[in-house]
Amino acid sequence: MIGTAALLATTQAVAQPPPASLDATLRPTLARFGLPAVAGAVVLQGRVVAAGAVGTRRAGADIPVTLTDRFHIGSCTKAFTALLAGILVEAGRIRWDSSVGEAFPDLRAGMDSGLAGVTLAQLLSHTGGVSPDDDAIIRVLLAAYGEDSLNLDAMRRWVIGQLRTRPLASAPGTRFAYANLGYMIAGAMLEAAAGATWEELVLARIAGPLGLAGAGIGPQSTMGRVDAPLGHVVRPDGSLLAMLAGPNGDVPAVYGPAGAAHLSILDFAAWAGWHAGAGRRGPALVGGETLRRLHTRVVEMPARPDAAPGTPSGGAYGLGWGFIEMPFSRGEVMLHTGSNSMNLAMVMVQPSRDFAVVVATNRPDGRADEALKALQEALFREFAPAG
Repeated sequence: MIGTAALLATTQAVAQPPPASLDATLRPTLARFGLPAVAGAVVLQGRVVAAGAVGTRRAGADIPVTLTDRFHIGSCTKAFTALLAGILVEAGRIRWDSSVGEAFPDLRAGMDSGLAGVTLAQLLSHTGGVSPDDDAIIRVLLAAYGEDSLNLDAMRRWVIGQLRTRPLASAPGTRFAYANLGYMIAGAMLEAAAGATWEELVLARIAGPLGLAGAGIGPQSTMGRVDAPLGHVVRPDGSLLAMLAGPNGDVPAVYGPAGAAHLSILDFAAWAGWHAGAGRRGPALVGGETLRRLHTRVVEMPARPDAAPGTPSGGAYGLGWGFIEMPFSRGEVMLHTGSNSMNLAMVMVQPSRDFAVVVATNRPDGRADEALKALQEALFREFAPAG
């Protein structure tokens, strides 16, 4: 005999209609923009109302993608790092104004005084004065790295130690400069405060409670398998080279807090929908004051019409989120774009309508950027509620 609670749950589950298919909307973009695969989903009031995934996991092969396939989301990961910071701030493990020097007292000797005073909140809002051009330097450091017996948290600490004497590019808190290194430092501060790696913390404290079963860190496929849409690089002749999981299948692992997460388009939608709810739905990962802080603009960004795919081109920035009013959005939206130079993803959230759109592809360049922006607008226009 079925109990009342079980019967109610069953009835509610049956009452929820499945998402409408977006495949017919997505499919024309494959040929038009030369995408191997593309996926998208729309969330309204916490429910995925439409979703689709079309194309192939590997250019030149017939390996159809599915709704549960994992897509890399690049710098959209930054909002995960910012939320993790909020969780640890509420737990009393760290403060928004905790400084780099406080977080790493053993590295304080010889540390540039500017860097020592940079705060967690400044790093998360790209106002810490960290140079946006340090990616190449980090790669050189890692290539010369001789220690092979450290976990990623210790490696991030080691990178900070190697760079601690370099002066900042600008005084903390004075201007916006998009810097992946700043997010790596912020992630290392959270690791020092919590006594665990950023990877462990994000999956246990965020992905687990939100039910993001397919979420992971690093290349979206597993070694030796094409079990997810592979990222691609665009050769000089315009052809696509699929990148298998391996040493060149993602950004350097130390950059995880800046942009190394992957998840299915349905999980991506659930993540966006949680933010769109602005605390109206569980799980209550942080309190209302913290969530409002995460959803508030901090600094205006200078317009950059030539911004590379995956980096912001204008509007304002907060803690892991950009803010802008689009020509079609009828009000401000929170958004982020992410790329590891092999994939591209976009998330747009509008808490005032409890509405969100996510799109992703396994091509990284300007054509992919044009495709996803067009899809984002089309899905917003079709599904966003009036008002």
